[in-house]
Amino acid sequence: MATVQQLMSLEGRVSVITGGATGLGLQMAHALAEAGSHIVISSRKLENCEAAAHEIEKIGVKALAVGCDVTKADQVEAMKDAVLKKFGRVDVLVNNAGRAWVAPPEDMPLDRWQQVLDLNITAPFLCAQALGREMIKAKRGKIINIASIDGISVNPWETYSYSASKAGVIHLTKRMSLEMIKDGICVNAIAPGAFASEMNREARDHGDATAQTIPARRIGKDEDMAAAAIYLSSNASDYVVGHTLVVDGGVTLARG
Repeated sequence: MATVQQLMSLEGRVSVITGGATGLGLQMAHALAEAGSHIVISSRKLENCEAAAHEIEKIGVKALAVGCDVTKADQVEAMKDAVLKKFGRVDVLVNNAGRAWVAPPEDMPLDRWQQVLDLNITAPFLCAQALGREMIKAKRGKIINIASIDGISVNPWETYSYSASKAGVIHLTKRMSLEMIKDGICVNAIAPGAFASEMNREARDHGDATAQTIPARRIGKDEDMAAAAIYLSSNASDYVVGHTLVVDGGVTLARG
């Protein structure tokens, strides 16, 4: 029987994190690197990726920066080729890139609606498709889709496009997991609650006030997402299939 340390180790693996140059993506990249994984940081701005990769390498693993618009299939394929050229393999994909656009339904511009859906649900599909093909060849892999508690329960302050896209991510995760588990690939999701990030400006700028609306009476810490990402990336979760791990301090319970 493997030890806990062996189960949670990512030593020698290669993990791709989209939207990994900032925020929750960078937090998870640090965590996976500390567990031993080599890291690929991907986002649209290559300079941000390069800065993050340089930071990651200080941990003692290899890192690759790739500029990529993950809503574009050709750029996703180019990212995959860059990963294989440097590392020859891919073991973990964290579909973290996402966005929101705040507007009531009667004022939501169609192009903004489409941009949110393209990045939040089409991009995870494209990345899982391209990198998943390599995982299928290897008969192993972990795919983690970053959803949201707003895809599980109704948040009256959240936008329609964001909530709809994240609900879609959760269902995509379930459906994809049924197809891919036969090839040894575990597909799961993480649904974070309030974390101080660029996207969640309310939690970032008004953390104390936001904390009072959370049963745990605090917003999420870096280590909260880190632990979830390591678990779902490691052998410890090999029997976890199509699950959405909620990391929210009890908010969805309180919403009912």
